[in-house]
Amino acid sequence: MRTHHAHTAKALDVQVEPGAEFWGWAGRTLGAPARTTTGAPVWLRLVSAPEDKASGKLWDGALDAQHAFGDLDGHRPALLAVHDAVDDGTAYRAELSVRVDQPALSDDPILQHDFQLPDSWWTDLAGTLEKVSAVDTDRVAVRQQYMDRAIPEFVGIPAPAVFCWTTAHADLHWANLTEPLRLLDWEGWGRSPEGFDAATLYAYSLLQPDAAARVRAVFPVLGSLAGLAAEATVCAQLLQTVSRGDNLTLADPLREWATELRRRLGR
Repeated sequence: MRTHHAHTAKALDVQVEPGAEFWGWAGRTLGAPARTTTGAPVWLRLVSAPEDKASGKLWDGALDAQHAFGDLDGHRPALLAVHDAVDDGTAYRAELSVRVDQPALSDDPILQHDFQLPDSWWTDLAGTLEKVSAVDTDRVAVRQQYMDRAIPEFVGIPAPAVFCWTTAHADLHWANLTEPLRLLDWEGWGRSPEGFDAATLYAYSLLQPDAAARVRAVFPVLGSLAGLAAEATVCAQLLQTVSRGDNLTLADPLREWATELRRRLGR
């Protein structure tokens, strides 16, 4: 990965800054700060996959997002260039983006420590997600078949009816947000039940009651009939990860959320 990252930097004519590299899950991605020949700060991210798997929603997420959203009025780092290569059965895609100078709000997707964000930040987030939701796409982030299977298994209710399918970032947690507001990591965006992003952020806020309450206040779809399908889907998704040994600190509040969802349906 380091070798191909260096080759890509040369191909895209950028200079990687020494001493800083950031690895994604299982070494699948490698990112590092860099600068263009004019000194502009950029971010160079390399993703790898077996050659026969190098396609589809996750592979093309950043490129599709650039075409669909641009920079979202400055709230999304613009994608500047893409470089593809294949070596010995492995495909590599490099994505050169505008660098975000602010660190993510959390090192962990789960909010471990509460902090105060200005009202303007929440207003920007709500407005940005509304713009995202209005974009038409054939990309799918949540499938009805998954909901029909996972919600009864992990939440204990039939999959609620989806009143409206909208476009979502679909991975809206605290490690993908900055202040001032930037939304990071657009691999998995696509169509989801209305309120899916709000429900996801709420789920990752459950250890901090004040933050969770603020998410609910900013996104009134949560707690409504229209948002029930999204809430049940996110709850099922994360309870499924708990069953696999991940996100264990969320286990109890997720089960409490599932109980609330069953109560709302009279189950």
